Amino acid sequence: MAYLDLDNLFASPSGSRSAAAIPVQAGFSPLEWSVIALARRDPLRSLGKPSRVSRAMGSLFGLGTRSALADPRLEALRRMAVLAWRRGFAVPLTEIDRFLSAGFNEAQMETLVESVTGLHVGGRIAAR
Repeated sequence: MAYLDLDNLFASPSGSRSAAAIPVQAGFSPLEWSVIALARRDPLRSLGKPSRVSRAMGSLFGLGTRSALADPRLEALRRMAVLAWRRGFAVPLTEIDRFLSAGFNEAQMETLVESVTGLHVGGRIAAR
């Protein structure tokens, strides 16, 4: 009796099986979702370093500047979320590189922007 491997009918290039075996996480933890939700209130200027004058004016008039999160991974997520809330898919490449180097992947980036904007990459509009 012959054996037919239905999972691997066609020959695949070497190394593709190991890459296919690693699942890509497209979701976020509850803590990460809360960072995304809180980033909605942050303005784009929170991504830059405050100048001396803005710090002085802030302390003089009681307007505190938003500081970066202590965890670099969560700070990269916050920065990406602020840009997604304000600009949608128009995110600078430097921020995408920072997001990916923090340990996130492209599927998570797409999930983030889609959940914030309600738009899908294919141009379909999601129901809100």
